[in-house]
This record gives sequence, C-alpha cells and structure tokens, in this order.
Amino acid sequence: MRSDKRAYIAGAFEHPTRKAPDKTVQELHADVARGALEDAGLEKDDIDAFYTAGEPDTGPVLLADYMNLDVTTFGSTEVGGSSYVSHVGHAVNAIRNEKCDVALVTLAGRPRSQSQDTGTGVHGFDNFRSHFTSTYGDTIIASVAHDARRHMHEHGTTSEQLAEIREAAAYHAQFNENAMYQDPVTVEDVVDSRIIADPIHMLDCCVISDGGGAMLVVSKEVQEELDRECAEVLGYGEHLETSRAGYGDILTQGGVESGELAYEEAEVGPEDIDYASIYDAFTFFVLRSIEDLGFAERGEGGKFVEDGALKAPDGELPYNTDGGSLCSNHPNRGGMTKMIEAVRQIRGEANEEVQVPDPEYTLAHGLGGGPGGHAAVTLIFGRGDQ
Repeated sequence: MRSDKRAYIAGAFEHPTRKAPDKTVQELHADVARGALEDAGLEKDDIDAFYTAGEPDTGPVLLADYMNLDVTTFGSTEVGGSSYVSHVGHAVNAIRNEKCDVALVTLAGRPRSQSQDTGTGVHGFDNFRSHFTSTYGDTIIASVAHDARRHMHEHGTTSEQLAEIREAAAYHAQFNENAMYQDPVTVEDVVDSRIIADPIHMLDCCVISDGGGAMLVVSKEVQEELDRECAEVLGYGEHLETSRAGYGDILTQGGVESGELAYEEAEVGPEDIDYASIYDAFTFFVLRSIEDLGFAERGEGGKFVEDGALKAPDGELPYNTDGGSLCSNHPNRGGMTKMIEAVRQIRGEANEEVQVPDPEYTLAHGLGGGPGGHAAVTLIFGRGDQ
C-alpha cells in the first residue's frame, strides 16, 4: 500500500569518466554530489541526510567531513552492489518519518585505475564461508558459472540465450557517448569470445571502470518548490537471502521477496513495468533476476530474452538502456547507475534512440553479496504527477 507521505528523486547524476587516474575517490564523491545538486536545482546546505557505503575510515563520516555536509540523518548500509538502492529506500523511510527533507546518496570508485581484479581474484579466509571455498581457488566468476551451468542443466538454457542479454546491452550502449564499450555485438560475437569460466564467456562479464553517481531524495514539500520534473519513489523492497544452512536454492535469489514487497507497496505488478534496470555484473544475473522479479516463469528466462525482448524502445521489457554494467560502467558496484537510468527513463531523459515511449512505471534492481548469502533490493519509480 502506498504511503500518503511521498518522496521523490529530484537529482540524479552519473560521472562521465570511465578512468580517473588523476582523481581520488573522495573527489569523485564530491563531483557526483555537485552534479546531483545542479540537476535538482538545490544547494549543498539543503542536504540534511547522507548515505554512502564502500568507504574505509567510517564511510559517511569521512566523506561528510570532506564535502562539509551538515546532516542529522545518515547511513552506511553495506550490502555490496545493492547498497545504494537500499540507501534510497532508507532515505524514503526517513523522509516519511520526517527525519529529513533532502537526502544525498553517493557512490564512487576507481577499480580500473587501481587495477583491481574484480570478479577474478580469489578471496582470502576472511569469513566463515570463504573457508569452504577459497581453498579451491573459488572466484566470483567461477561461482556465477556454477549457477549458470545448473540453470542450463535444469531448464535447457543456452549460451546463445545469455548472449541475447549482452547483445541488447551493446545495442543500447552505442547511443551512450560515455559508455566504455560502444560497439554493437551479435549473439555470435558473445559465444565466440573466450571462455572465462565455463559457460561464462568474456562478453558475458561486466566492464571494470572508474566513476560513480549520486541521487537526491526529497520530500513532497521540497519537490513542490523545484522547477524540475521529479520521479516519485512508489515502491521499495529488500531481502537478505542466506544459504539456509545448505538447503538454499542457487537458482533463486532475494529478488523474489524484494520484488514482491516493492510491487505491493507501489500497487503494481510485473506486467505494469515499462522499463527495468537490472544489475548486470554478468548476463546470468539478468536472466535469474528476470525470473525472480516475475517477468518470466521459473526456467523460462532464456526463452523470454530471445528475439530482442530486452531492446528499447519497443521490446517486451526494455532494460539497461545506458548499456548497463556489461557495456557502460561498473565502478565497483552497479546499483547506483541502475537507479539513475530508471529515473532518466521516467523523466523522458534517456538517449533519444532508446527512450521508452511515455513510461508510467520503471524498476531498478540491485544485488550484492556472494554465493549462498546476498542482498536484493528493488525500487519502483513513477511519474511525479501520479
């Protein structure tokens, strides 16, 4: 059920750089914060809440000091790639509880400049789960390959179907001047690219980039004073999925629960969504999320994505029209840019060639964590005049 206390996205900004060797992470945070403020038509002193994650040295404390913010509400929920989607939901709750009026959420990272082996490096023995996996050289990509192979075994999913997801992302990326990879690719290009971890090909994997993004969540009172079209946050859901003591289902993630919660609050269903931003660190993440979020039945995700279903503007479910993490950027985590593109779509500000005609509802979905235990967070946006 929708709340009678409404919250809006007034500012959304994505850093245009994909490699920033001459900037610090703190500078990138400041850049995106400034960009979101300019987009909204607000000033720094209007900010009274701040959310971020992924930063050492007490996270929001360091960055609030660096940016000279004066806030009375803050948060640093750390759930990997879905952290920032979660932050927007938490900011909405704070606004509804009259704890703040203007909440800033920022992401920044420099994994490309720092040559991080994101996805391919073996993690150390730093938690109880890694003791069961790191001994065997397990990596994120190997775990994704394991799950994808199981989906193929149970449901007949093919590498060509996964490749449809990358082909759609690349089609969209050619219209994004800031995308890291702007050349279109075919299904054949994807399946002919080298194997990273069978059945995951190189072009099934996301880019590694620098960059970041920011969003400003505001109350109804602030929104009414702005000369700016805003997207309303209509629904929010989050869920922590565990391995369930070894009895978990690796082919289902927390999006089942987070999606249901978001749909219920927004009073819509999967059939009402005109555009979806789905965390796409790997093509298989998209396929599994499509099933979890109810766009396709369990095991039918492969068939669903065939024949251009994900391509904008006229596909059955246009997705990641900026090129997503597969082609555009992935500065450590992908949840922030998923929200930004979903807001662009609802405001009619996506690239002209991939703008969905008059969308009423858009969705952003983030994932964070690892095999067995992770967080899934879902947001649904609508036009501010609803």
